[in-house]
Amino acid sequence: MSTAILTGQPVPGSPLEGDLRSLGFDVRVASDAADAESLLAAVPADQRVAVVDARFVGHVHALRLGLTDPRFAASAVPGAVAAKPGARTELTRALRTTAATTGGVVTHDALPDDIAAAMESGATDVHRPDLGTLVATVPDDPQARNEARQAVAAVDDEAVRLRTAVKSRDGFFTTYCISPYSRYIARWCARRGLTPNQVTTASLLTALIAAGCAATGTRGGFVAAGVLLLLSFVLDCTDGQLARYSLQYSTLGAWLDATFDRAKEYAYYAGLALGAANANSDDVWALALGAMVLQTCRHVVDFSFNEANHDATANTSPTAALSDKLDSVGWTVWVRRMIVLPIGERWAMIAVLTAVTTPRITLVVLIIGCALAACYTTAGRVLRSLTRKATRTDRAAQALSDLADNGTLASSFTALGRRGRFLPAPVLAFVGGAAIVAVAAFTSYGSPWVVVAAVVYVVLSGLALARPLKAPLDWLVPPFFRAAEYGTVLVLAAKADVNGALPAAFGLVSAVAYHHYDTVYRIKGGAGAPPRRLVRAIGGQEGRTLVVALAATLLSTTDFTVALTALAVAVALVVLVESIRFWVAAEKKGAPAVHDEGEPA
Repeated sequence: MSTAILTGQPVPGSPLEGDLRSLGFDVRVASDAADAESLLAAVPADQRVAVVDARFVGHVHALRLGLTDPRFAASAVPGAVAAKPGARTELTRALRTTAATTGGVVTHDALPDDIAAAMESGATDVHRPDLGTLVATVPDDPQARNEARQAVAAVDDEAVRLRTAVKSRDGFFTTYCISPYSRYIARWCARRGLTPNQVTTASLLTALIAAGCAATGTRGGFVAAGVLLLLSFVLDCTDGQLARYSLQYSTLGAWLDATFDRAKEYAYYAGLALGAANANSDDVWALALGAMVLQTCRHVVDFSFNEANHDATANTSPTAALSDKLDSVGWTVWVRRMIVLPIGERWAMIAVLTAVTTPRITLVVLIIGCALAACYTTAGRVLRSLTRKATRTDRAAQALSDLADNGTLASSFTALGRRGRFLPAPVLAFVGGAAIVAVAAFTSYGSPWVVVAAVVYVVLSGLALARPLKAPLDWLVPPFFRAAEYGTVLVLAAKADVNGALPAAFGLVSAVAYHHYDTVYRIKGGAGAPPRRLVRAIGGQEGRTLVVALAATLLSTTDFTVALTALAVAVALVVLVESIRFWVAAEKKGAPAVHDEGEPA
């Protein structure tokens, strides 16, 4: 239970106390600032507390946004301020400062506004939500109060709440084909006490059932799979809208939502591969793995570019200016969003193709579409980077280094590389990655040259990180490493040409990709990268690449399949145990939740 302390003389007929109770607050009334401080001290230290002016007039949703959002330690709207347990000390200090200024008597000015201002002057970050058309004010006289009440009556609080439950930036398919009704599903869930995490789990289960239907290899199974995949996406949109509608944000929920999105899509790829084999013995595992590799590399490009420029200074370029100008023309916004094939358009395409064509056609079209989207987005970001006069920070350089995922072997060469001058980091990463993938592709299975190329790759991986990654194109280093590691596993498994090798490779890349996505979500959440002991335990990206190359050279094709399976299981167990432990602990500690407000590719 949270506590709200009303300050000042209560206004007859005001619905304020009832509104606060509907938001879960235990309401107490203070006659002056000194009394408010006494009531504040009596509130248990583990509870959220709000100080609200008794003269407040406004929408209930304005109070909800200003007083109950779990993402912020302190927040305020005109006439009300709230603090979570972590900011209670600052709130108490600000209240004492205000009480000393006013002599312990509530003045005609709003006391909560004075408290919020005092907290901000003390370097406390007080979140002030954008209320839009919602009303939140403290009228000084009966006429102003009457005008404020009329303004409240003129705006439909619930309509605003439903509208703002939808992401501020979404794809065309999501905006026009899903959100018009999924927001009402979110409200239905909220009124029945369902949580976003429960809806997220339902979305995952629906997608897994869809993958199972696709795996049957029958036309009925393929049609059912397409329908269920779309239903899973509706639920995927609903969970975020439910979180925004009811402000049920959580650290664990943000992680589950992001992680399950990847798990659903990649499990569906596996279902298509199994379905093709069951339908007509068509082996499309290489296509399924290729689609996963391409999609994961696209995401790494997005994450690396954004992290490199997250807090860069002088972060402008002619290319960015042209992009902003194009966005000012309505139809170009939707065309540009559709070109990048975001999750809504991508899942809709997969669902339709699954229902009416074959798994092979579905995966081929998916790979072509994702490849074109990757070329478009990467080319644009390269142009922006080359024309942008930006100074990147140490934090950005560290984030890129963490995303690189170098292990012990590469790190030893990183130390040596600091003593000399070498080619730019992206060139080293590209040359090393291209060498190992090309040698694996153009030599026979078991060739020792693959190991030689892997050793060269280890050396170049270390040298690429010899200097802080602050150059314009250094954000390309992590994507090059991902393409090299995943591509090597894919090519060597295909070269083995034995039953089970590609499914085992699919499992290994899935486990490693989970680790890389988990790294991204920790960095985005401000928690930093996974501990170095975890990276060392699973070998680092260059160590795993070398191990796979050695296995392909020294083992028979059958034993190579077993080795890939064992490595996949080992990596999955280590990263899952550590990841789940971390996120559960972060949830218990009340770490801030990071929810994406734009649709990822």
